Amino acid sequence: MNTTTRQLQTARDELERSVIRITAPGRLHLGFLDLAGTLGRHFGSLGITLDRPATVVRLRRADTLTASGPDSDRALVAVEKAAARFGLDPQVEVTVEAALPPHSGLGSGTQLGLAVATGLCLVNGLDLSPREIGAALGRGARSAIGIGAFTEGGVILDGGKRRGSDAPPPILSRLPFPEHWRLLLVYDHGHQGLSGPEEVKAMEGLPPFADTLAGHMSRLAVMVALPALAEQDVDYFAAAVGEMQRLLGEHYASAQGGRYTSSSVAEVMEWLEARGLRGLGQSSWGPTGFAIVGSPEEADQLLSEARIRFGDRPALAFDCARGSNAGARIEWLACVEQC
Repeated sequence: MNTTTRQLQTARDELERSVIRITAPGRLHLGFLDLAGTLGRHFGSLGITLDRPATVVRLRRADTLTASGPDSDRALVAVEKAAARFGLDPQVEVTVEAALPPHSGLGSGTQLGLAVATGLCLVNGLDLSPREIGAALGRGARSAIGIGAFTEGGVILDGGKRRGSDAPPPILSRLPFPEHWRLLLVYDHGHQGLSGPEEVKAMEGLPPFADTLAGHMSRLAVMVALPALAEQDVDYFAAAVGEMQRLLGEHYASAQGGRYTSSSVAEVMEWLEARGLRGLGQSSWGPTGFAIVGSPEEADQLLSEARIRFGDRPALAFDCARGSNAGARIEWLACVEQC
């Protein structure tokens, strides 16, 4: 075996022994802009990438396909779909180190699927974009916020689904989330938002979405929220998001039992509103609620007070997050003994 052949074989052996770890950020989905679609495009979304919580997965080559850790069943499905779609070897060991809480409004399915499928592609020497991988997994059926969060993070606006197209919506704008702003997150671990067939049925049963409402939502996003974000004006940004959330909450009320799917989260939101906060809402179908806060000090104070005030609710949990201006983190690791 000559020197070049040995070097190539060594590189292949190292790849076989290497492990890839992917950390995929959660996101807040701030709502759809146009559920009517009378101009030929449906939905259109605004969302924020979070620095935490996140999904973390490890993959390495193996003799058989296995998965362990939280949400491992969904990880296996993602491997099988990606392997079939791209003609890849599915024999990998997947370890889910951390997973976003499922059906909580944080994009758990999309982030897990993208992380696992991206890892599978890379260990097989295939470098594809998150948009290509998301489309293969059936992600981005209505919103591209999760794909945008995985790709580059920040605050993302997508352009909705073109009628008759299966492609994920295009990303129209990506702006950084200001470093000093914070997001107070409110979890209800005893409740889950709608998903799957129930979500489809709920969407189909919603009342008509007037063109005037779609126009107002679009103006709030494009003419108030995004300019305020660019100018780092937290008051106008929060006010725009809060108004969008109020209108959408009223539109979804018949399907989710009110403006919020969780009555406990609704109570926290009412308390925050009484404190003068305006950028309040629910991510996607919830139950996760959020509040946009202009400084770390204010956020820490609210976090402490909320934990005390609602300490008798064991299902409620609170956290203070930053916006993340980076997408998924991909790391190649040396395989350690336990591999």
